[in-house]
Amino acid sequence: MKPIVADADAISHAADLLRQGRLVAFPTETVYGLGADASNPVAVAAIFKAKGRPADHPLIVHIADIDSLYDWASTVPDAALTLAHRFWPGPLAMILNKKPEVPLAVTGGQQTVGLRMPDHPVALALLKSFGGGVAAPSANRFCRISPTQAVHVSEELGDAVDMILDGGTCQVGVESTIIDLSGSKPRLLRPGHITRQEIEAVLQTELLIPPASKPAEIRAPGMMAVHYAPTTPAMRCPAEQLPDRMQKLVADGKRIGLLSYQLQIPETGQIRVLRLPKQASDYAQRLYAALRELDSLQLDLILVEQPPQTESWRAINDRLSKATVASATAPCVA
Repeated sequence: MKPIVADADAISHAADLLRQGRLVAFPTETVYGLGADASNPVAVAAIFKAKGRPADHPLIVHIADIDSLYDWASTVPDAALTLAHRFWPGPLAMILNKKPEVPLAVTGGQQTVGLRMPDHPVALALLKSFGGGVAAPSANRFCRISPTQAVHVSEELGDAVDMILDGGTCQVGVESTIIDLSGSKPRLLRPGHITRQEIEAVLQTELLIPPASKPAEIRAPGMMAVHYAPTTPAMRCPAEQLPDRMQKLVADGKRIGLLSYQLQIPETGQIRVLRLPKQASDYAQRLYAALRELDSLQLDLILVEQPPQTESWRAINDRLSKATVASATAPCVA
């Protein structure tokens, strides 16, 4: 499926396709989404089929305005309204208790629903033209690298999608922050561009963070141990380990891709190097496209220089922890 420039006519046609129960890929500020009418269980099932996604994995419903929260949530707590007025439109999804009529196909069988208002002109225009909620996970095969350009969707999903709206490169580049507000205390289920500190400052309360050893009861997108992953084996390594590891790999005849942000290593016939910015937000915006580029080169191994373990890099490290293995847990072989 060839992407179509997202002008007014294309957006209107895309809305018509959604009403027909068809699939439309569209840009958001985070990644491209694979959208279907969230009120139509048959259309939602087509998302799972196209992605190869298990049916018990919930989807986020994208809405056009704050008032639409009441169309999907049985109760809208004050915290949800406070966050929506501060961060919407934007890369924040909230888990709320769902209305009875919300299809279980959207929620993965749970009594909660994820909702967000995207900050992208094409996404908002599509939602307003459609006039309802659009269920939209990332427009890629299940557990693979999320798409940040329309061509990524075309390459990965092909004709499994009925239309691809091209709205340019996504500006955030990693999936939305997810906050669970369905219980008595707010919980951070997935880090993203909007940080824990920003949310805590607005809510004036500390977010609970489920420990890795005890996952949250609420299932949410991106909580798999392996996700966002290239098909090429990938490993993240501290900068001080990389030169020796690469030397051994090259001596073994391996073809390597390196994703670095600070370390200076020259390219050779066996080594392909992509440098990412040192600023976390700029790094995030380019991360998935860089992983896709290296993944397309038929390499033996992708090495990723470990970014800083600070709060501003939390979302990036979360994605890398699921897309790669740590050097301490795997041998440096392909």
